Amino acid sequence: MSVAISGPIVLIGAGNMGGAMLAGWLKSGIAGSSVLVIDPGPSPAMAKLIADNGARHETSAPEGVKAGVIFVAVKPQVIDQVLPPLKGLVGPETVVVSVAAGKTIANLESHLGEAATVRAMPNTPAMIGRGVTGAFANARVTAAQRDVVHSLLKVSGPVEWVATEGDIDAVTAVSGSGPAYVFYLVECMAEAGRKAGLPADLAMRLARETVAGAGELLHQSPDDASRLRQNVTSPGGTTAAALSILMAEDGMQPLFDKAIAAARTRAEELAG
Repeated sequence: MSVAISGPIVLIGAGNMGGAMLAGWLKSGIAGSSVLVIDPGPSPAMAKLIADNGARHETSAPEGVKAGVIFVAVKPQVIDQVLPPLKGLVGPETVVVSVAAGKTIANLESHLGEAATVRAMPNTPAMIGRGVTGAFANARVTAAQRDVVHSLLKVSGPVEWVATEGDIDAVTAVSGSGPAYVFYLVECMAEAGRKAGLPADLAMRLARETVAGAGELLHQSPDDASRLRQNVTSPGGTTAAALSILMAEDGMQPLFDKAIAAARTRAEELAG
């Protein structure tokens, strides 16, 4: 993959998410020499990845560099300390991309100045290249810049652009937090299996592999989720019996409605 930008890709933070993005960029064909990583203490594995691929590493913003893309991948709670010293990296053609949950474009601009800015929300499967990212671009982002950002984000999975910044809060509630809901589903299935008489470790293995396999089938199949569900469900069978509970008026849908609403409300609160 090649990206047409006027300066280096500057990655701020080489932790789990930033490191996964960097690995994805390099694997996709982006030259390490076009990447500048700013992190005061990358892990030994990340330092090796940076060095082996000819990327530049600095512990703070160097003088005289104007970034083509600034990719902010630090924890939200340190944004207010990390960003102000980086303002000098922003030039007239720079696009800023943030994956810091809950930090608004206004917050980013308060530190870096008015710039073309994209607020993105990936999820943790991005670390294995199987994530999904919701993204919103402010009015300063050009079509060319959006294409560049899309290319950089898609190394971790599909990218879905939303119409308003507020939609990012809903994205956060559905896909950003969503992996935790799936992991909890595995826990619940395993516990129910234990209560049904299975050894706890066996119940967990069955639940874990069932959810992982169903997810892969959903990923590979052209059918939508409802069709795949119907394919498993024989009239009057065991699956139908279970679904009569899960799909009842007080079953999973109203619980998910409440859960997603609670997550979105919290995302709005964190965004200020």
